Amino acid sequence: MLELKNIRFDVDDDAGHVDILKEVSFAVPENKFVVITGPNGGGKSTIAKLIAGVRRPTGGQILFDGQDITDLDITGRARLGISYALQQPVRFKGIQVIDLLRIAAGRELTVSESCEYLSRVGLCARDYIQREVNASLSGGELKRIEIATILARGTRLSVFDEPEAGIDLWSFQSLIRVFEDMRKSIEHSSILVISHQERILNIADEIIVVADGRIEKHGPRDEVLPSLIGTASAMSSCDRLQERS
Repeated sequence: MLELKNIRFDVDDDAGHVDILKEVSFAVPENKFVVITGPNGGGKSTIAKLIAGVRRPTGGQILFDGQDITDLDITGRARLGISYALQQPVRFKGIQVIDLLRIAAGRELTVSESCEYLSRVGLCARDYIQREVNASLSGGELKRIEIATILARGTRLSVFDEPEAGIDLWSFQSLIRVFEDMRKSIEHSSILVISHQERILNIADEIIVVADGRIEKHGPRDEVLPSLIGTASAMSSCDRLQERS
């Protein structure tokens, strides 16, 4: 489905030339749940942005279903079937939640259908369906609404950049159920998540560990996860709270 070949990404800033990604290669097969993890600053979110088309690599190639999409913009990739959930969702003043869901779905969703997507991410539909996607919503609410739009799109590849950021404990538990449901309900699709949460790593088919712009490990969950348990990158305070609950 998705393949990255020798991807490089570098920038020039006040500190000089910085190599953010260095010859990164991996594939995400069809019908897989893949989690990219690793220390902060290692290049994880940059990989997500390159896949979505937010940024373009300075070297290498990105393939989707065998098609070279390296130079394709974010709109073109969305049309091919790639969804991208930002780490910090965007606010849209003047647009109601139901409008955003309809735009994501690409069709005139009924109120009932829209409410179903909101309910799946733990939001009381009657309280949110007519709300504007603006500053009146908290970061956690925005995050859940964004995930609902990904559900409405139902694309073949869904990329989530730290979906747990800013959401409370109950919502995090609901998020795990959303991912498990997506795996069952969307045929011939895959999910790629950037995360260091152990509960998300636990439901992965494959785990990719990225550090210092390179892939350190990539393999089935049962092979990679044991080496991560107990490290700071694999056990966050949110996970510890869940263990006590």
